[in-house]
Amino acid sequence: MEKYLEVGKIVTTHGVRGDVKVIPWCDTANFICNFETLYTKGGETAFKVTRARALGNMAILRFEGYDNPNKSDVLRQTVLYIDRDDADLPEGTYFVADLIGLSVYDEQGKLYGKIKDVLKTGANDVYEIADDEGKLYYIPAIPDVVLETSIEEGKMTIHPMEGLFDAN
Repeated sequence: MEKYLEVGKIVTTHGVRGDVKVIPWCDTANFICNFETLYTKGGETAFKVTRARALGNMAILRFEGYDNPNKSDVLRQTVLYIDRDDADLPEGTYFVADLIGLSVYDEQGKLYGKIKDVLKTGANDVYEIADDEGKLYYIPAIPDVVLETSIEEGKMTIHPMEGLFDAN
């Protein structure tokens, strides 16, 4: 598992105190605002967050040492990462990076394919599954369908609702 996970990208400065505007690549801007430290790829550079708030669907952050727009402007287009050890996910919640590649089986052990992508639809996520021939299937990430997820074993067990995997 990757130690550092992408959460968003700095798109511009905000205001006169060196704040930056971050477009989140995670569920919400509020998620990013919960971290005291953010990083560049591989943890190469650490940014201590001194102020954080959500503004609409964006996160507005201030980093220690970046106290004016001129200093902060050099951070534009920087991709931000979290250390997964700093995240406290609720039970039954997973990082998308951990779900990609999981093998998907039904209760009888039939393999349907691997998770290729996780789509955000609003009401619930949808897992895109590719079989060995590359055919794509879509299953809702709801308790009636997803019975068990084991990141450690690299598998997900589902109850395929009628119509999800029909040949036609």
